[in-house]
Amino acid sequence: MPTTEVIDISHHNNLSSVAKVAADGVLAIFQKATQGSRFIDPTFVANKKKILEGGLLFGAYHFGTAGDPIGQADFFVRQAGPDALLVLDFEGNPQGLDMSLLEAEQFVHRVNELTGRYPGLYSGHTLKEALASQGITSAAQTELSKCWLWIAQYAQSPLIPKVWKDWTFWQYTDGAVGPEPHTVNGVGRCDRDHFNGTAAQLKAFWKANTRASSTARAGRSG
Repeated sequence: MPTTEVIDISHHNNLSSVAKVAADGVLAIFQKATQGSRFIDPTFVANKKKILEGGLLFGAYHFGTAGDPIGQADFFVRQAGPDALLVLDFEGNPQGLDMSLLEAEQFVHRVNELTGRYPGLYSGHTLKEALASQGITSAAQTELSKCWLWIAQYAQSPLIPKVWKDWTFWQYTDGAVGPEPHTVNGVGRCDRDHFNGTAAQLKAFWKANTRASSTARAGRSG
């Protein structure tokens, strides 16, 4: 299966030129939007504007923390905008308590209620350990299976939980560890990702996973 290049960034990165990023073969950028119930990434608004004006596909992710997953989902959707390609970042929290598997399920359920679609799920060993601890081995056992999977694994190929048939995005490097390349022009060292398909398939995927919200809102307003 051909792969297509994507990157993900936050306030830890310096997006100096979207044009250079695009010229380096990257078609889409995920930007950190929020964390927990109150933190907004200070580069989110400016980078979102740069990315969209630069003609690249734009996605937003939320770093999940322990406590109030419904409030976190509301906060994320409000800040990111309901038409963005949304992602839950489910991993260990170095600044506090980790979001639990149940909280992650409640978060994605709420995003679906708000937008009419499930967000993507980004994770690595945290997800595998959480599923194993609950004895979850099939899609029917967790609502997280309704999310498309973005797996983080810095190896030559990704190994994914049995809950999913395949990966949609694969973060293969954090800019230091994992297969090269580790940098992208216009940003420098950063997280780099493959999309599991062609450029045309990436654009179709983006369209299919961002337009459902308008239908859901129209239904509620009627």
